[in-house]
Amino acid sequence: MSNEESHYWDTVAEAWGKAHPQTLWRAHSNAVHLQLLARWLSEDRVKYLLKTDVFEEACSEGLYSLLALKAEYVVGMDLSGSTLSSARTRHASLCAVGADTRRLPFADRTFDVIVSTSTLDHFRSHSEIVTSLQELLRVLRPGGQLLLTLDNPVNPLVGLRNALPFGLLHRLRIVPYYVGATCGPRGLRRLLPQVGFEVLEVSTVLHCPRVFAVATAGMLEGRAARETQKRFLGLLAAFERLARWPTHFVTGYFVAVRARRR
Repeated sequence: MSNEESHYWDTVAEAWGKAHPQTLWRAHSNAVHLQLLARWLSEDRVKYLLKTDVFEEACSEGLYSLLALKAEYVVGMDLSGSTLSSARTRHASLCAVGADTRRLPFADRTFDVIVSTSTLDHFRSHSEIVTSLQELLRVLRPGGQLLLTLDNPVNPLVGLRNALPFGLLHRLRIVPYYVGATCGPRGLRRLLPQVGFEVLEVSTVLHCPRVFAVATAGMLEGRAARETQKRFLGLLAAFERLARWPTHFVTGYFVAVRARRR
């Protein structure tokens, strides 16, 4: 990892900690991802599981509670030392290490499962996504599973956001940190087998209108009664029914893939 990149994500983590942490929105996002992982992870407990970033665990309860039930050893990694520190504070039993998905410091065939939730969509180029997938394949045992989510460019709002300059979006406070290249469902169906994965399932998650939902969640936090917040979360959860519609690739904010190393 470059010092410049590590410093940038440290800056993001420190600014995030000082600002409002979006606890209500994060509760919804975590719940959606937990539901997906609970469906995709085997009931049999594996030995080693890798999570490719610990942002969720640094700023909320994250996904660790479920992952710890599914694996004897959960390893979380991140580019940001500040994020790692916050994640360790929240989850004392989490093994959190500084690492870059493009150059993983793990031996070949170490992990039984790799969970990568919106990690690989923060690079500047598609080639960096390919390099990361090759590294994830290398450290995954044969037959092991990769559970991957990326920004979904088929969603018109995501596509428009990615087409606009990051500097402008950041100044307007539409995006709080850098969003980079990504790969849609068709691209992943082509790319993953080329790298060495067998694609088992392709789906989508987070179907609510995100800009509206995040803004509304921010207004409700600390102001609305707990029951009102609970009803709001129920409304957001109802949007996930769109994942069963034929149009789910248009409405889903993230494309989600379950793949297996051949």
